[in-house]
Amino acid sequence: MVNYQQRLDRTFAALVDPTRRAILGHLERKSSASVGDLAEPFAIKLPAVMKHLSVLADAGLITRTKSGRTVTVRLRPQPMREAMAWLSRYERFWTGSLDRLAAYAERKEAESRGKRG
Repeated sequence: MVNYQQRLDRTFAALVDPTRRAILGHLERKSSASVGDLAEPFAIKLPAVMKHLSVLADAGLITRTKSGRTVTVRLRPQPMREAMAWLSRYERFWTGSLDRLAAYAERKEAESRGKRG
């Protein structure tokens, strides 16, 4: 059985690649798609798309079902939920920094307007 940390590792590793993110984006817009439909917008060969789908399936981000010769792919959101939950625990570390950066930028903009006025 794959533990929580290994599942997170697989999820983040799968999300690194832009082609895999695009596949997930396509599945997010449609409830399911055939492998051929998913491969269509990419300038890569079908075997390469199949490898990307295998990585996504290994990470648990998609499911594949076969009916006759057609393989249908569906999004499986649970690994993304786990990744978002993990990220949200660390949000407090970057929220403060982003708030300070925004305040700094606002001060600099106000100073710049004051010098022009």
